Amino acid sequence: MSTARHARPGPLAGVRVVELAGIGPGPFAAMLLADLGADVVRVDRPGGPGLGIDPAYDLTHRNKRSVLVDLKAEGGPDTVLDLVARADVLIEGYRPGVAERLGVGPDACLARNPRLVYGRMTGWGQSGPLAHTAGHDVSYLAVTGTLGMIGPDPDGPPTVPANLLGDYAGGSLYLVVGVLAALRHAQEHGEGQVVDAAIVDGAAHLAMMIHGMLAAGGWQDRRGVNLLDGGCPFYGVYATSDGGHMAVGALEQRFYEEFARILALGEAAEARNDPARWPELREAVAARFRTRTRAEWTAVFDGTDACVAPVLSLREAPGHPHLAARATFVEHDGLVQPAPAPRFSATPGTVRTGPARPGADTDEVARDWAVPSLTGATPPPDADDAAAKEPSA
Repeated sequence: MSTARHARPGPLAGVRVVELAGIGPGPFAAMLLADLGADVVRVDRPGGPGLGIDPAYDLTHRNKRSVLVDLKAEGGPDTVLDLVARADVLIEGYRPGVAERLGVGPDACLARNPRLVYGRMTGWGQSGPLAHTAGHDVSYLAVTGTLGMIGPDPDGPPTVPANLLGDYAGGSLYLVVGVLAALRHAQEHGEGQVVDAAIVDGAAHLAMMIHGMLAAGGWQDRRGVNLLDGGCPFYGVYATSDGGHMAVGALEQRFYEEFARILALGEAAEARNDPARWPELREAVAARFRTRTRAEWTAVFDGTDACVAPVLSLREAPGHPHLAARATFVEHDGLVQPAPAPRFSATPGTVRTGPARPGADTDEVARDWAVPSLTGATPPPDADDAAAKEPSA
């Protein structure tokens, strides 16, 4: 695997983004913008965030540059505002009111740059009775009803989906959508604005189709008994003889018929349309899968339309033939990682640099963004006016 090099930058080339250091969905959102070609400058605090992995391995900081600024020190907020004056977007993930107390809230930033898109990433949102309360991904999912519908056992606890559904799907992706929409508005009308992205809002929104099915009577308000939550025997995961697993998604009739034929289900296949017989069908499917290894079943279903795939681990996934052919994973500086997504025909995103080390790019950013206050230097006469006139996008 290798990182492809392209003569043309990503579709967001020329867009400048200031990221105030944090953890979770904010950094991931900033990485998405960086993958698409934006010049993302991460403002790290001296001493680090206090939680996280070794910066050398934190892939959510790839394609970025980092500067060190102490927002609690004299001159710290002014330095960030100097960056803001030259930026198109700012992303922060503090609790409500913290950015304001630090002197870099929306009012201060928009006063320096009326075209700025100010992206706020929180779990509970900027308003509401829980807005100032601590929480994490699982907390936010819990109250939206989204967590409660995940898992195969209606009598057991819900299954925790790592931090993918809340932090990243319900948080980062919605923040990026909001930022890009607001950026278009700013470019057309010269008016910046605040984007309030809350994980509770995004996680609830992701369940839109399920809410529609619930209203129509096609979804029971409990987990493990529905078509897409593990209750259906032809949409789920089954163990193989070697302890591996196969994922089955044979929902449509024609796919189910192929699945049943290959698995040789016989008369048990007729239970498809009778939920009362689903336990019988589930046991028949499970018994068949227990007769062979994961590799053997993978070979059996390879190239068919039965909608069956092996469940791979994180380390196995890059070696899957399809993912390898598409370069879904790339290697950069010895680190295997997911490639930028989605893909663009004219302006493809690339992995240009590895994880930004805190403060490593201070001098470079001070020069490129014309912000001498980053290094404590004295700006030349009219430097601020000249930099402000340079288009950033």
